[in-house]
Amino acid sequence: MSMKTISVALLASAAAFTVSAAHAEGDLNVICSADVVICEQLETEFEANHDIQVNMVRLSSGESYAKIRAESRNPKTDIWWGGTGDPHLQAASENLTQEYKSPKLGDLHEWAQKQAESSGYKTVGVYAGALGWGYNTDIFKDKGYKEPLCWADLLNDELKAEIQVANPNSSGTAYTALASLVQIMGEDEAFEYLKNLNANVSQYTKSGSAPVKAAARGESGLGIVFMHDAIAQAASGFPIKAIAPCEGTGYEIGSMSIVKGSRNLENAKIWYDWALSPEVQSRMKEAKSFQLPSNKSAEVPPEAPKFEDIKLIDYDFKTYGDPATRKSLLERWDKEIGAIAN
Repeated sequence: MSMKTISVALLASAAAFTVSAAHAEGDLNVICSADVVICEQLETEFEANHDIQVNMVRLSSGESYAKIRAESRNPKTDIWWGGTGDPHLQAASENLTQEYKSPKLGDLHEWAQKQAESSGYKTVGVYAGALGWGYNTDIFKDKGYKEPLCWADLLNDELKAEIQVANPNSSGTAYTALASLVQIMGEDEAFEYLKNLNANVSQYTKSGSAPVKAAARGESGLGIVFMHDAIAQAASGFPIKAIAPCEGTGYEIGSMSIVKGSRNLENAKIWYDWALSPEVQSRMKEAKSFQLPSNKSAEVPPEAPKFEDIKLIDYDFKTYGDPATRKSLLERWDKEIGAIAN
């Protein structure tokens, strides 16, 4: 074998080793609990700016929590981005996620920092959005329905089988709705309300944003969702109008957590810091994401529902993110609502 051949072989071997090492050190396993368009944008942008291969799955908040809990002895996920804060707080309280204080923590709004503090810095707020609904203005006009401005209006007989809402076992959006109604009305009164609402519900979906997408397609009249999901449909050209209920409403703090036992911890921290940057959060509107960003320097989309324009309750994230409280409410929902669901 000539020296030239040996050199080429050695170079090829070294290159193969380098690629292999880079692959071993350059992976990141992400669960994304936001709309698929947002998840894909984050994955594409992160890979374009880092020598890290992202392996992403899209799951609702409840599904994400269940997966992380089931894999706790042998974690397969490094970081969980997005979805309502309650299951993130539950995961933190069960020691399924680990403490991390990002150097960007001081750049965030107070509500995002409080989310981190209350969890022992095992999660952090990445965006916020108020709960409400979106209705199809064409359907309501054609059928002569009254515009629903309050929670009470959703019980009107004319809306029979016109409403969709997600199942709170799988959807963080629906759990936020359940917990919000309990805080607004009281637990017994909230469940009585939900029993009455059931007559107007055509489907309990798995995904929190699915109800307003169905309304946008004309498959139902109204979807109970976070208002930014309704606005995203309107921005896409569908005849959807977003409503904040007159009695008051809850809100989410979309969160991000590093899984305890992460196999790619340093890469998870790189994603974490990157996702909290104003540059990344300012581009979320390109994926028709109209939540309020957690970084104080990030650009707020003009279409985003502003908290100051909405009657918000003082949502108790600590109580309703507690595993015992969450378990109790979901078991009661299964027994009293799920059992009679259409």
